[in-house]
Amino acid sequence: MPLVAHIDLPTFKRLREEGEEILAPDRASQQDIREMHIGLLNMMPDAALEATERQFFRLVGACNQIVQFHVHPFTVEGLKRSPEAQAHIDKYYEPFEKIKQDGLDALIISGANVTHPRLPEEDFWQPLMEVFSWAKENVTSVLCSCLATHAVIQYCYGIERTRLPAKCWGVFPHRLIDRTHPLVAEINTRFDVPHSRFNEIFQSDMERCGLKILAASKEAGVHLAVSPDGFRTIFFQGHPEYDDISLLKEYKREVMRFYRGERTDYPPFPEHYFNEIVQQIFTDYERHVRSVRHSEKILVEFPEAQVLEHIDNTWKDTAKAVFNNWLGKIYQLTNQDRRLPFMEGVDPDNPLGL
Repeated sequence: MPLVAHIDLPTFKRLREEGEEILAPDRASQQDIREMHIGLLNMMPDAALEATERQFFRLVGACNQIVQFHVHPFTVEGLKRSPEAQAHIDKYYEPFEKIKQDGLDALIISGANVTHPRLPEEDFWQPLMEVFSWAKENVTSVLCSCLATHAVIQYCYGIERTRLPAKCWGVFPHRLIDRTHPLVAEINTRFDVPHSRFNEIFQSDMERCGLKILAASKEAGVHLAVSPDGFRTIFFQGHPEYDDISLLKEYKREVMRFYRGERTDYPPFPEHYFNEIVQQIFTDYERHVRSVRHSEKILVEFPEAQVLEHIDNTWKDTAKAVFNNWLGKIYQLTNQDRRLPFMEGVDPDNPLGL
């Protein structure tokens, strides 16, 4: 069912232009359909701030529950922002105090860039943990993405992430480990998920602290896990919300960093993402970049337009199905008239009865 444009966020305009159904508030108020209120704690850096909005809004809006989705973006202190990004936040994002006052049915916490060796040293650590601690007591289910997964697992279970020898970067095949969990009902037993991270929490560490592993990859490790109760906290290590060109944009950014001398090695291709045609185009471009890097020759524009028709999205349908299952179960658990964490008689420590 559709998203409701309850605020004048530019993301709604972009989604309309892409063909998404977005309800205006006056039209939404005339429908006798239940509302669900989803928080989006967006901690992504400036360049990805609005793209992350669109990606998660799309997944929520694609769910087929009979409900109107109100998504409430907000952020926390401790994240450096440009004047432009801060202006966007000031104009369109809600204060956390208002979020707490109004309540939420569910919460999504995005990833973030880090600048310190250990997560508790980050300026956003305490504000993030304040949000999570509140949500743990007042929100039916919290979905953590990438860095948020690592932070919350460390906070709750004392398991620190491990730095990988090389960046886990690409689109990797995964298999279901637990086919009976409601979160993965009716999805493919094998599916792809993009990953983009330098750190990992390993399956053995997750299992040792009681997390339930739902999907994992031999190459990329665990993608999907849940808290011991089965539903209160959802953990993604991958990025199922990514657009088809998200990894392409990341690759372009790293190529430009090499050209400017911000990294010494030329970036490798994201694994299992570029076909042979794209790899050849970018191999030719690498030769050009190297030839002009220390000269006065003009750098030819990155050949993004030449490869777009060869970039495939092999993860969107599964991502939509998981989100549909997640929000569908929240719909069943929450009170129909008020945004309360649990229905009367539901065990908050085991809401699914697992």
